[in-house]
Amino acid sequence: MSRTVFCRKYQKEMEGLDFPPMPGAKGQDIFENVSRQAWEEWQNQQTMLINEKHLSLMDPNNRKYLQAQMERFFNNEPFDKAEGYVPPEK
Repeated sequence: MSRTVFCRKYQKEMEGLDFPPMPGAKGQDIFENVSRQAWEEWQNQQTMLINEKHLSLMDPNNRKYLQAQMERFFNNEPFDKAEGYVPPEK
């Protein structure tokens, strides 16, 4: 049986992650307050930002930028999106 969390992004009970996605307090906060669906959506968004903006995760400023965008994403605030991205038609 999967665990559920009250998802901060979707404001409802949803399936949670199996383990914290990163170490420390931030990982624990995500584990307790972000659904699996929201985390997977963020992972896709983050990948597009890294690729579009040619971000290096070795650069501490780029990591801070991504963390700020992640917070905005989970809090339903405006966040940077990959420019020119058009979702595939179904």
